[in-house]
Amino acid sequence: MYLGEPNQGKKGIHSIITEFCERRNLHPIVVEYDTRGSALVPGLNYDAYISTGGPGSPIDSEGSEWEKAYFDFIEQLRAHNRRNPDQPKLLFLICHSFQIFVRHYGLGKLSKRKSTSFGIFPIHKTTDGKMDRYLVQLPDPFWAVDSRDYQITEPNEVALNLMGSKILCIEKLRPHVKLERAVMCMRFDEYIFGTQFHPEANVEGMLNYLHNPEKKKFIIDTYGEDKYYDMLKSINDSDKILLTRNTVLMNFLNEAHQIKEKNSSAHVPQI
Repeated sequence: MYLGEPNQGKKGIHSIITEFCERRNLHPIVVEYDTRGSALVPGLNYDAYISTGGPGSPIDSEGSEWEKAYFDFIEQLRAHNRRNPDQPKLLFLICHSFQIFVRHYGLGKLSKRKSTSFGIFPIHKTTDGKMDRYLVQLPDPFWAVDSRDYQITEPNEVALNLMGSKILCIEKLRPHVKLERAVMCMRFDEYIFGTQFHPEANVEGMLNYLHNPEKKKFIIDTYGEDKYYDMLKSINDSDKILLTRNTVLMNFLNEAHQIKEKNSSAHVPQI
């Protein structure tokens, strides 16, 4: 979903996969698909799928050829999971992917924010979030990198119930702001999970981003020096983004590995 633009998110995802597999002496087959740029989508021959964040508007692409191909794939995956509940294909959606999924299935209102949200913020769990198997090890609230110009609000309860979706997290408390808090994480069904925040963000990637002269100038010009140095301080706090990075996607990969192990003697997750 990066549309050809360089992004620290891909490095973060690869580092998590590599670390997970090294711990278990696994040799994963990892293949990337340029979905937004070339309308390429995978088949159902993988065990798990990670759909990334990315730049630009999650609204303007509605009806595009790449979105048609993308949601055809999503429907094939959902149909496979209904037919094969013992051998499901797992899907993890991050930021941009999370937003277009919610919009496509009418699960909430997707809109542009009044201002960019960028930083390391507390993420608050709902009752369902406190019990979810990917989040249960995290405190409430936990901390994560948030980087977005768009948001999901006004959940559609009817559509959520029909899909079997649950809202797991909402954004930080802002009692001084009279705006509805955005949805930050959902379990769309038993095997499709999504986050508005970036669970792949790591200390090295964020430091590289913040030390880039152009990015540093943008943050200081937009948010002020105090915000910039507060972010630098927060990055090295191990109970913040590092804990999130070591938990959410790791739990997703662990579930994919357990399903693979249960159903195959190969023990080689394909992602």
